[in-house]
Amino acid sequence: MSEKEFKYCYDEYFDAIRSYIYYRSGDEELSSDLAQEVFLRLFEKDFEFIESKTKNLLYSIANQAFLMHLRGKKVSDRHLQSIEFRYETEDPQQQLQYAELKKEYEKTLADMPEGQRVVFLMSRTEDLTYKEISERLELSVKAVEKRMSQALKLFRKKLKVG
Repeated sequence: MSEKEFKYCYDEYFDAIRSYIYYRSGDEELSSDLAQEVFLRLFEKDFEFIESKTKNLLYSIANQAFLMHLRGKKVSDRHLQSIEFRYETEDPQQQLQYAELKKEYEKTLADMPEGQRVVFLMSRTEDLTYKEISERLELSVKAVEKRMSQALKLFRKKLKVG
């Protein structure tokens, strides 16, 4: 891989790789560090540049780097950053209800199996289609649909309002 091809890959895929790791870890600093490591490993590899294969290779390296981090550090996947909702009200009762709902949402998201959480976050925060998610995670579209369905079912069960 030439320096020009590497620069192209870095510019084109760094943010996506960092986001992928972030969805798995919930840790912004870790996702930046591991994304840098992914590109270092790519740079050290000696192979012919083919964009579609390089993209898949990047996600594979990112997955391996994240799993190695988990094994080495025994980091829990419960370190999700709080999701800030846009909600304003003067009514203290509504504020309390909102705070309880937000807390339950975050707890449900943190307790959700990783596969479901990753698919849910990729769909809802990055507005990716199931096809795009399936390509990034190297899953079938049906598997993505199933995980999303399970995640939404869990939210409906846990977040009954009223």
